[in-house]
Amino acid sequence: MSKRRVPMRKCVGCMTSFPKNEVVRLVASDGKLVIDLAGRLNGRGAYLCRSLDCFDIAVRKKRLTYALGVSMTQEECAVLREEYTKLMSDAEVSE
Repeated sequence: MSKRRVPMRKCVGCMTSFPKNEVVRLVASDGKLVIDLAGRLNGRGAYLCRSLDCFDIAVRKKRLTYALGVSMTQEECAVLREEYTKLMSDAEVSE
């Protein structure tokens, strides 16, 4: 029996490839930025590894806005960063 190929995704922060189940997908859908935990929402997506540093790099270097094809205000970035921080802290607690 052959091994199944593991889908890889590249983090827009550190530009490193990870298995799809190890990264978080962010989606721009209907003008809103959403964290897609299931990886199934419609819309343009970008992937980030589970590091807050990568999130900050992606925002600072405008890689996230380029990958998603939308412009982000400072307020949207702050709200998204807060949600991402909460998600990362919840993930650490469950491990």
